[in-house]
Amino acid sequence: MSFAAPLLLVCLIAIPIVIVLYVWWERRREERAARWASPGLVPNLVERPSPRVRHLPAILFLIGLTFLLVGFARPEATVNSEREGATVVLTIDQSGSMDTPDIKPTRLLAARNAALTFLQELPSKYRVALETFTDHPAVIVAPTYDREKVAAALPVKAQVIGTALGDAVQTASRVAVQAVGPSKPGAPHPPAAVLLISDGTQTVQGTSPVVASKTAKKQGVRVSTVLIGTATGTLKQCVQAPGGFKQCRTQKTPPDPVALQGIAATTGGRFFTVKSASQWEATLRQVYRDLGSHAAHQHKKREVTATCAAGLLHGGAPVVEVSGWNVMAKSVTAMR
Repeated sequence: MSFAAPLLLVCLIAIPIVIVLYVWWERRREERAARWASPGLVPNLVERPSPRVRHLPAILFLIGLTFLLVGFARPEATVNSEREGATVVLTIDQSGSMDTPDIKPTRLLAARNAALTFLQELPSKYRVALETFTDHPAVIVAPTYDREKVAAALPVKAQVIGTALGDAVQTASRVAVQAVGPSKPGAPHPPAAVLLISDGTQTVQGTSPVVASKTAKKQGVRVSTVLIGTATGTLKQCVQAPGGFKQCRTQKTPPDPVALQGIAATTGGRFFTVKSASQWEATLRQVYRDLGSHAAHQHKKREVTATCAAGLLHGGAPVVEVSGWNVMAKSVTAMR
């Protein structure tokens, strides 16, 4: 228990002053009664209440006054609460190799279908952002609770250009931190995580995955990575040649786990490998459990003045007060 304005507790000095005044007033009771009748005859004239009952109104008044003066200092209690506003940045590789059909119908479309399932299973308290990347990252949907908006923006076609993996991680972690706010001592930001789906490593110049993952770790953002594809994956690519002819070539597109493993290990996330469509369900369940277990808690001070007052009233103060006034009335009658 603490107080928002502890200096106002000085007002409690009024309590002993009131007690001294009350004792002084009570000691003069017999003297005041002697002005109207002989002290020896007073017991025969009126029925005196019990001393304990007679002092009850004063005791209740002092208790109420104490609560009032303590309330001036605004008492606060430190509570441990879970913060809402958690954010997940869904990051999907849209580079050319994601068109490989080793996972039906293609790696990209399989990732899209998995993302749809993930959006359906993710608790409503999480906001979701969508980022896609090729040789540069692009935030398609800012953090939102609108699942349909994110689902509608999921990519359906790969682009035959490189992979900027480090830039994608750096951008995704920045989006997550901006959504949940910075951490403070005793008040960490809500869960902020990145779920990155890709089949390879960095192929263009830019921020390296190592640097990006270290930055994400400092920001408190966990990056879980999903490696999609099989070692025997091949991609047939055709381009229009001069004269109207198509030139096609087939190249191997095996997934490269090194960079994705390093990102997950550095940031405290998990690394998953998906080699078939049937593995998606188990992978997503694990991702969901991990995100749910990273709930952030904060120690926050809350003013409890109103709570204390409500508890006092709920405890029967109005009834006691009425009884007190009845006792006071009897006391006044006795004085007469």
